[in-house]
Amino acid sequence: MHQLIRKFVFTESHCVEEDNTKTFADLFEKLDANKDGKVDVSELKTGLAAMGFSMGKGEAQKIFASGDTDKDEGLDFEEFSKYLKEHEKKLRLTFKSLDKNQDGRIDVREIQQSLKDLGLNLTDRDAEKILHSIDADGTMTVDWNEWREHFLFNPADDLQEIIRYWKHSTVLDIGDSLTIPDEFTEEEKTTGIWWRQLVAGGMAGVVSRTGTAPLDRMKVFMQVHSSKTNKIGLVDGFKQMIKEGGVASLWRGNGVNVIKIAPETAIKFMAYEQYKKLLTKEGGKIQSHERFIAGSLAGATAQTAIYPMEVMKTRLTLRKTGQYSGMFDCAKKILKKEGVKAFYKGYVPNILGIIPYAGIDLAVYETLKNAWLSRYAKDTANPGVLVLLGCGTISSTCGQLASYPLALVRTRMQAQASMEGSEQVSMSILVKKIMQKEGFFGLYRGILPNFMKVIPAVSISYVVYEYMRSGLGISK
Repeated sequence: MHQLIRKFVFTESHCVEEDNTKTFADLFEKLDANKDGKVDVSELKTGLAAMGFSMGKGEAQKIFASGDTDKDEGLDFEEFSKYLKEHEKKLRLTFKSLDKNQDGRIDVREIQQSLKDLGLNLTDRDAEKILHSIDADGTMTVDWNEWREHFLFNPADDLQEIIRYWKHSTVLDIGDSLTIPDEFTEEEKTTGIWWRQLVAGGMAGVVSRTGTAPLDRMKVFMQVHSSKTNKIGLVDGFKQMIKEGGVASLWRGNGVNVIKIAPETAIKFMAYEQYKKLLTKEGGKIQSHERFIAGSLAGATAQTAIYPMEVMKTRLTLRKTGQYSGMFDCAKKILKKEGVKAFYKGYVPNILGIIPYAGIDLAVYETLKNAWLSRYAKDTANPGVLVLLGCGTISSTCGQLASYPLALVRTRMQAQASMEGSEQVSMSILVKKIMQKEGFFGLYRGILPNFMKVIPAVSISYVVYEYMRSGLGISK
């Protein structure tokens, strides 16, 4: 199988890395049948087949789609060699992750262990079949050259361990739920590991939000009540809260804030999978822009479903002692006094806030991830705890900075009816009023406690997530 690679891409001594460009040039010349300096899909399929390379359905098209960066319906030599070089680098990461004892060879036990880590238990016979299909010299072990020969023209380059290691929206919870959902591997989906990871992430969110609830309440308090004429500092704000309702009042609104995690996560995940199917071709790899659109639509769907809980969270956070006895009492009084529409006050700025938050968070995180992978991923795709936390914190903070004005407008609109003498105004009028009275920085009231809670929230959620993973039997 895959005789093409043995005949062309590799010399007998397997010294490909010494002269990749020349080797790729020879191969490109063979594939370019009409000598126009470009290889189209037909030439790619015909040429590879003529050289003894057996390809599955649609594989040539996938290679072509991945390599044709300028979308001109043809691969020039630069695109062709760039695809092969980048793909080879990804293959090396996979090989290193499978080579558990780092002896430069993969055996049956290592294949079984790697698949077991992904939730698949393989019999000795099945593992031997996989190994035999790759093993060229009959030693029942696979070295790097055999691995590379076998898979260089395999277009499936979404490496499983990269997906697994670089999850961040499932792992890290900083109190906002506007991030693009994480990708799960096919193995994780078929074995049920995905729901355990979501449960672990949900529990991490519960503990993280509870631990940082006082800072979250201070943020909402400053968003609604702080102004140029009524400046509220952190220390004075906490003193006022404790004086009015005791230490326990610092956690007002936290109950509904953690209860909404479960339905929101479930709806977002299911909606994301459906939107992905609508946006991507069958069997195709999801592109970044498609992931952003699917994630934003999934976030909007989830927010639409649970938004009444967002309104109640704000009202309960700002309530005075004795105003509401609990979540259901709050809902009943809002419905009686203000009607059903009250449960969707601030909905428009909330939905609009998804786009800058999710877009910037995804763009910054992907940029940082790719920069690390290209520069430091020599032997493994695992970035380590500090890199993962750092990238997640930076990307989420950038997303918050961009969407914070909309979050502040949303919170004020949610709180309007509960404030005595407060005028009920639309989003545009409210923004104009804030700009006129407080200036641009008036849209960033409460940003300090918001940023103060990021690092403890990230740290707590990561630690709890790892404990939950262990408890639920999810292998690293």
